[in-house]
Amino acid sequence: MFRRKNHSHTDHEGEDRQHKVKELRTSLEPLSGRSLQYCSDACLRRYLEARNWNVDKSKKMLEESLKWRSTFKPEEIHWNEVAIEGETGKAFRANFHDRDGRTVLILRPGMQNTTSIDNQMKHLVYLIENAILNLPEGQEQMAWLIDFTGWSLTNNVPIKSARETVNILQNHYPERLAIAFLYNPPRIFEAFWKIVKYFLDTKTFQKVKFVYPKNKDSVELMKSYFDMDNLPTEFGGKATLNYDHEEFSRKMVQDDMKAAKFWSLDKLHPETNGYYAAEVAANPECIAPPAIAT
Repeated sequence: MFRRKNHSHTDHEGEDRQHKVKELRTSLEPLSGRSLQYCSDACLRRYLEARNWNVDKSKKMLEESLKWRSTFKPEEIHWNEVAIEGETGKAFRANFHDRDGRTVLILRPGMQNTTSIDNQMKHLVYLIENAILNLPEGQEQMAWLIDFTGWSLTNNVPIKSARETVNILQNHYPERLAIAFLYNPPRIFEAFWKIVKYFLDTKTFQKVKFVYPKNKDSVELMKSYFDMDNLPTEFGGKATLNYDHEEFSRKMVQDDMKAAKFWSLDKLHPETNGYYAAEVAANPECIAPPAIAT
């Protein structure tokens, strides 16, 4: 009887949530073009989840994202516009996934090479969009790995940049981040974190995990998400990861063509990864040189 009761509760909750998806869709102004393509049922569910299934709050959040997308135009960013940001490999999509098949973005703030915050944000948005486009079927989220090698107060990310990163990620890509591992940050990072954490909402804050090589529990948490044979040594794994900017750029140019084909579709297809499916992304490619197990 206990199991039947739980099963009934789950069914009821599922029906209630599906009703809220329909309610949210009905509450929106008529959509067309890319806005309609963006607002799949999976997309609406993410916005509802981010606002604890409150339809009014979710509507406001989604409308703000649609307005942002109409001006920022993330789907129209091309690699050649942001390629300079990637020259040092400070941020790129990895050639491996986590244990649940999530796309992995590697960020290395110690390798900052530019000063334009606007273009840095453009680069980040480009990588997020690219990661989403290349998610394997049935997976909607990505994982972030942040390596603090070379990070110091002299090349520290400005507070303004950190705040804008948080704003974009949690307000315009809700429920796209599954987990963010901050690997072995230096002690001086604590002061910076005390400021940045106040920009995070509760859901995002809970997804940020600090990992220290000498802290067994944090290392075990990392292992629960990643196969150590695939994880680079920079994050306590056994693989060597070499960033080749020219090779990465070639892959990004290919992905630009996939993105253009995806967003110019006239006909909506069954949805995948939270967008409407485009067969152009059916087989995600590795876009960084293979990690070599050591």
